[in-house]
Amino acid sequence: MSQLRNIALTVHELEEGEFYWVLMEGTDYAMEDALPYLPLESASDPQASYANALVAGVAAIRKLFGKDGPRT
Repeated sequence: MSQLRNIALTVHELEEGEFYWVLMEGTDYAMEDALPYLPLESASDPQASYANALVAGVAAIRKLFGKDGPRT
């Protein structure tokens, strides 16, 4: 079976009351005491709350990677 990719979901409030989800993927770049991530996909339209943006981000993960998750 293939390995899972290291995908992270975060939410940013770019303007007050405008929340955007961002998917990032962990990289193999060496960095002391940190695991660097690079942006993979992000929302183009804001959500009205952090919770809504988080749920929309999870939906984006499901849409991108299907029921088996992000596999290489």
